[in-house]
Amino acid sequence: MAGPQQQPPYLHLAEVTASQFLEIWKHFDADGNGYIEGKELENFFQELEKARKGSGMMSKSDNFGEKMKEFMQKYDKNSDGKIEMAELAQILPTEENFLLCFRQHVGSSAEFMEAWRKYDTDRSGYIEANELKGFLSDLLKKANRPYDEPKLQEYTQTILRMFDLNGDGKLGLSEMSRMEAATLTSMSWTPF
Repeated sequence: MAGPQQQPPYLHLAEVTASQFLEIWKHFDADGNGYIEGKELENFFQELEKARKGSGMMSKSDNFGEKMKEFMQKYDKNSDGKIEMAELAQILPTEENFLLCFRQHVGSSAEFMEAWRKYDTDRSGYIEANELKGFLSDLLKKANRPYDEPKLQEYTQTILRMFDLNGDGKLGLSEMSRMEAATLTSMSWTPF
């Protein structure tokens, strides 16, 4: 007899936190390749449909294939048949969007490099956790987003878990540029 299937985290919530978002991402990107695709995508869509039905949201169609096609047309912005992290952030309702704050703060490559130089205070070529925390604090202040120390710590750790590819506890320039690429233009929950 098979063991109980692990329940996908948080899809039923009205809003998810940054760390919950990351847990959802890791749950559905089972192979860790940076995309939700193929069977992962089918599983994600099925669980999302269950969560939506549980919250009283109904789809226009009952046909799974049609609903999935409509879903992908709406959220697969680059039409590659996969869901990337930025696309998932368009789908899930989040309580805050510090990546959007990042995009507003760092709009161009020149601004990105300026921010890099400002927050790499020890000139190591890396943004360590304490420097990232300072960056996020300034970012949230600039965006007039209230936060407390535990929330700032959560954001810092979430960013590191999302973008620190080699697990060294700091962001290199290439990892930080991935953060820039993953920023979003909107975080509104819009059912299809």
